[in-house]
Amino acid sequence: MSRPSIPKGKAGTSDALARTLRAFVQMLPILLGMLLLTSLILAWLPRTQLLALFGKHASLDVLLGAVLGSVAMGHPLASYILGGELLAGGVSLIAVTALIVSWVTVGVVQFPAEALLLGRRFALTRNLLCFVSAIAIAYLTVGMMRLLG
Repeated sequence: MSRPSIPKGKAGTSDALARTLRAFVQMLPILLGMLLLTSLILAWLPRTQLLALFGKHASLDVLLGAVLGSVAMGHPLASYILGGELLAGGVSLIAVTALIVSWVTVGVVQFPAEALLLGRRFALTRNLLCFVSAIAIAYLTVGMMRLLG
């Protein structure tokens, strides 16, 4: 696919700025919908109910943490607060680690927007790799903590 030629200088800059602005305006409804859906999911899952879900078995906890983090994607700073609350509530480190890593890297809610903008195959591959990595990182973190402590 050939890219259209863009003139250099001031004309090229203003043309590129206009194209960028048009692309942003076209993406805005998708981004707003994704943010609203994420907020609804987070409001639907109160933190006290999250505590009750964990503690059954370590391998189930890590999987549950990764799944919840994937669906309830959020900002890294918020994940530290949530992780601290879950640890203080008795949730295992492996489950909290999986939740935090998937919270930041996997985006089930934003998948439609990502697939539209970057391609379905890319979005699916990235999300699957991040999901598997979140579980692997959780096990590695707990293993390292046992070695160090």
